[in-house]
Formats: sequence, C-alpha cells, structure tokens
Amino acid sequence: MRGLIPDSFIDELLARVDIVDVIERRVPLKKAGREWTACCPFHDERTPSFYVSPAKQFFHCFGCGAHGSAIKFLMDYERLEFPDAVEELAQSVGLTVPREGGRDDRPREDKTDLYDLLDASARWYQEQLPRNAEAQAYCRKRGLDADTIARFRLGWAPAGYDGVTKALGNSPRRMELLTEAGMVSTGERGSRYDRFRERLMFPILDRRGRVIAFGGRVLSGSSSASPSREDQEAGIPARTPEKSSPKYLNSPETPLFHKGRELFALWQVKQANANLQRIVVVEGYMDVIALHQAGLPIAVATLGTATTPEHTELLFRAAPDVVFCFDGDRAGRAAAWKALDAALPRLRDGRQAYFLFLPDGEDPDTLVRKEGRDGFGQRLKNATPLSDYFFDELARDVDMASLDGRARLAERARPLIARLPDGAFRDLMAQELERRSGASARLAASPVAQQAQRPANTQRSLVRSAIALLLAQPGMADQVEKPYRFLRLDKPGVPLLAELLDLARSRPGINPAMLVEHFAERAEYPALQKLMAAAVVGEPEAQRTEFMEALLRMDEQAVALRRETLHAKMRNGPLDDAEKAELRELLAARVRPAVAPE
Repeated sequence: MRGLIPDSFIDELLARVDIVDVIERRVPLKKAGREWTACCPFHDERTPSFYVSPAKQFFHCFGCGAHGSAIKFLMDYERLEFPDAVEELAQSVGLTVPREGGRDDRPREDKTDLYDLLDASARWYQEQLPRNAEAQAYCRKRGLDADTIARFRLGWAPAGYDGVTKALGNSPRRMELLTEAGMVSTGERGSRYDRFRERLMFPILDRRGRVIAFGGRVLSGSSSASPSREDQEAGIPARTPEKSSPKYLNSPETPLFHKGRELFALWQVKQANANLQRIVVVEGYMDVIALHQAGLPIAVATLGTATTPEHTELLFRAAPDVVFCFDGDRAGRAAAWKALDAALPRLRDGRQAYFLFLPDGEDPDTLVRKEGRDGFGQRLKNATPLSDYFFDELARDVDMASLDGRARLAERARPLIARLPDGAFRDLMAQELERRSGASARLAASPVAQQAQRPANTQRSLVRSAIALLLAQPGMADQVEKPYRFLRLDKPGVPLLAELLDLARSRPGINPAMLVEHFAERAEYPALQKLMAAAVVGEPEAQRTEFMEALLRMDEQAVALRRETLHAKMRNGPLDDAEKAELRELLAARVRPAVAPE
C-alpha cells in the first residue's frame, strides 16, 4: 500500500534513482544492446531472460513474468512492503520520505511506531544488564567482552510483571503497541504482563538493522516456581521450575517478525563483511555470538524453526557458499536433511552448500573456545559438500552391493535431483547418480528450466498499441491535441489511454516507470505492467509516427462506426434534423491531423 506517501514524491524518487544501479547492486548485470540482462533472481534458469531497460526504468523477466519499477524490484527482492521499499530507495539518494495528512482522524497504518517501540525496549533491556549481578556473571562465564555485548545489543529482562510497561508507558495506545509487538502477554484475568522476565535478551534485527523481535535465555537458577504476590493479584500464571521452562523464548509472530523469514545476526554479518564469500548456519544465539567474537563474523542462526526455503534464499543472496552446522546426533541429521531439502531448488550454478557435523557433546561455542578461530575455520574448510552428504544419506540403509539396493538409491535420488535448477550442478549430480547406481538418471525436466525467449510481436488492438507506445515515450503526449477525438470510439481501454495522456501532459519529463506507478493501487496496474514489458520496436521517431497513426485510425474507426449506426437507423425510419446534419458532416469529413501544429 502507498499509505500516505504523496504521488509527487514517488515521481521525484523514480526520477532520481537509476534502476540499473539499484538492481546491479544486488544482481550482476551484463550489457545487451540498449538494455542490461541477467539470470533472473526470482526463478532458477540457465539462460538469461531477465532484462532491465534504462530508457523505461523498468525490469522484466521473459521466463517467470516478474516486472516493474525500481520500487517493485526492491519489494520483490528484499521482501519489503511498499512504504519500506520507498524509504530504502529514498535513503540511497538522500531524500526524506514526506507524509501527507490522512482523510480522517484515524491513526496512519504505519509500522514506524512498532519499530520505535522495539528499539526503545532493546535500549531498556541494555540498561538493565549492568544492574543484574547474575546476568553479568553469566556473560563473564561465557567469555563475552564489552564490544560483543554492545555489538549484539545484549540486555536483561528483570523479574516483575510490568517492567517494560512502566518503562515505556502504559497508555491504551502504548499497551496496544506492546501487545502487537509481542512484548506483553495477557493473564487469566485479562491483565497484561511482560512476556520476557528474568532472561538474557537477544534483539533480533531485520535486514536494515531495525529491532523486530527478541529472543530470551533463562539463566541457571533465575526462574522461580512460585509467583509473587503482585503476579497472583494480576492473574499471571506461576512460572514453572527451570527443568520444564524453555531455555529460549522467542517473540511470537507479529506484523514485523516472521521467524521463517528471518535469521539471527544476518545484519551483523553483512556489517562485518564487505565481500562475503561464505556464511555459516548454526543452531543457537550463543553459538553465533561466540563465533563472531572469536574472529569468525560469518555465523547466523535460524529462530527456533527448521531451515525454510525463505532462509536458504536469504543465505545464498548473502554469500555463494553456505555451511550448515549441526550436532552429529539423530536430531542434528534430521535438521540437516531439512536444510538440504530447502536448499535444492536454489542451488543454481555458482552456489554451493556444505554440511558440518560436530562431535558428540560439542557445539560451536565450546569448540571455538577450545580450538580457536583457526581450528574451527579448518573444520569449516573440511565440511562435507552437499553432493557427498546427499548420496551418503540416501544410501545409509541401502545395500549398494545388490541390484535392488542400487535401484532403491536411484528411485530415491531422481525426484530430488530433478528439483535442482537446470545447470552444470544438476547435470553432474545426475552423472554421479548414474555412476553410483548404474541406472540412468532419467530426470524429469526442471519445472522452471526452460529457455525463455522474448515473445514474438503479436497483433494488438489499436488501443493497446497506442498505450504501449505511449508507455515507451510518455513525452509524446505533448503532441496530442485536446479534446481527444479518439474518445468517440467506444472500446475498452480508450478512457485509460486518455487518462494516461492527461497524466503525462501534466507531469513534463515523467518517465515510463513513473507513469505506470501512478496506477499501483488500481485494477489496471497489472495490464499496464505487461504492456510496459512488451517489446516496442523501432527508433523513437518511428514510434512517434506509429503512435499518431494509431490515434488517427481510432478516430477513423469511430467516424465509420457512427456513420454505420446512422445509416442503419435511416433504413428503419427517418432521422431527425440533428442526426441528418451529423451524417452529412461525417460523410463530408476528412479526418484532421491529431498532432498539434509545429
């Protein structure tokens, strides 16, 4: 949704940014004539079908159909809402996003208040950490230095049911925000209380470094089974003994936080590495922090959930090599296989996944403290490539000495290999399956592996052609006289063409992306985007001639249809004087030029 961002600011923003620069920071582009091209970042492919047009300030993929302006690219690529994409683009060119007043007195539906509230919560937790001896002792025991504590904004949630609400305000609006942000829970009697109490706090940041949620860790002996008198009066349930209390507690799903789409410490990793080549996925907050402090600022963690396809896409966008690090026990291997399953469709050429299984009783935190940066780094270098783990795991309970066993391996592996993107790695995996099993891979075609071709120019209606040409060169609108005579043609799209002409005339210098973006919340938006993506052939002057001819032909069609209508009416009865005069004028008329005189 646009929210309350003025259209004039969207115009200015799209005029200031260059879509080629915006996309090239995220996707490697190659020059191809007047355009730039790449393998599409939104689907897996071998042959580039993703095109970026500097003239139109527009991108389009002829494979999957993704298209739009620089704003739309950021929304799709970074998974941002419209206002967030606008804000990020604005920051990149030094603009401040203005806001208009609403049409009524309702508060603006904006997430800014939630971001501010969560940041204030993080600051408050940070202030509490030096005041709690047990939390300080725990940090010393885990070897955390002051720089690490500050870099990860670690804090402490003290005991008591209303610490956060007292610190941040308990007005009705504030309590509503605290609840929406997942900071408070509701007791049996309807009273609200702090969700996090007596826990070491780990702020979870989004890709722009904003606090969106928290993880909280119980410390040894800090949980009490008996509720305080205040807790009892508030109807807050008694806290369970430590052995049954979850060691880690994460924020619930909120408008800002979706655990299947976020990774702990991805922000810190990107800040520490200008050119990240490898990223490591571990299981716990403290594992991440220990590796960063040891000089390996390449670690992230999932947030209490198995690795999702969204996680793997984030990981491979961050670095070409991803190492999944798990315990070597049964649970760790099950988690590793889920990570492999999520990664398979995203392993296009140039991306590699590895698996590192740790010795029994060890985790990255304990190992890096024992072995140091170099020792753990060597383990990462020796991690098992996905291909080896893939075949070893599938053959774990298979007798490879028997024909039946090798056939079973082939049947298990084929559908999984078929999920790989079309490319060299998929071909090599199929060859390896054939080598190990002796059976032909016989893979089904990858669902998205098809050579995308620019569609041939299909016959369009005059109206669609005129709109497509105008979208290619909005400046042509200045050459069209008003009133628009083509409005006499009663066909779909005619009013839209007139509206586009009016908009282009009222905003001199408007570019194609800006013109289409004005329809972002209208039903016509998808159709306009498709027309924008269509190839418009010819030099600018030839396009202008074709556009004006299309308008003239539309006017001629309108005149011819009206003549036929009047003739048909005359055959069934006499025309009135006004209709007779109109018919005489239509019969004698020669269509005047639609262009303004030079």
